[in-house]
Amino acid sequence: MNIYVGNISWGTTEDDLSQAFEEYGSVTSVNIITDRDTGRSKGFAFVEMENASDAEAAIAALDGTSVGGRNIRVNEARPKTDRPKRW
Repeated sequence: MNIYVGNISWGTTEDDLSQAFEEYGSVTSVNIITDRDTGRSKGFAFVEMENASDAEAAIAALDGTSVGGRNIRVNEARPKTDRPKRW
């Protein structure tokens, strides 16, 4: 299951998120979204967990908790929608 993690601090690393989520089950991948020009974090990430029930437990437990000094928002990721290209 793919999980959206929002409001992360710019200093939060993929390892930080992986450690937080591994308490609830097996983490398949962690991807912090970065600005293509600056390489700086955009303040959100996606965590993929192997088992849906573990992912739901992680969402319930971690939503609103502090990671890296900020209270994160955690919920199930929505499918990516096609957006018009910006010129």
